[in-house]
Amino acid sequence: MHVKRGDMVEVIAGKDRSRGEKRTIAKVLRVLNDEGKIVVEGINKVYKHVRPNRQNPRGGRLSIEMPIDVSNVLLVNPELGRGVRTGVRINEAGDKVRFCKKTGKELSVLRNAKGK
Repeated sequence: MHVKRGDMVEVIAGKDRSRGEKRTIAKVLRVLNDEGKIVVEGINKVYKHVRPNRQNPRGGRLSIEMPIDVSNVLLVNPELGRGVRTGVRINEAGDKVRFCKKTGKELSVLRNAKGK
């Protein structure tokens, strides 16, 4: 999976793709590896109707974020301020890193490739 929890991503497909002329950039809250989906902050919000209970005595509608497919987002390059395609390579220190295919620069270290 090309994104992980805490990454900033740009939504490139779906109902929350863009709000007017501005790009939709948000933070990844959860990654669901088995399903190939992610939960992004403020994206794909739906209402869940709940009955009154002890924790919520009034009941009502709760607004929650639902998962979107990971193919609908691009990782944001902080230098460019927009989503970019990424690749994975091993750097000189032996770490597996993500890199921007547009600039060729490293974005972050994923994990140690040598198993140290």
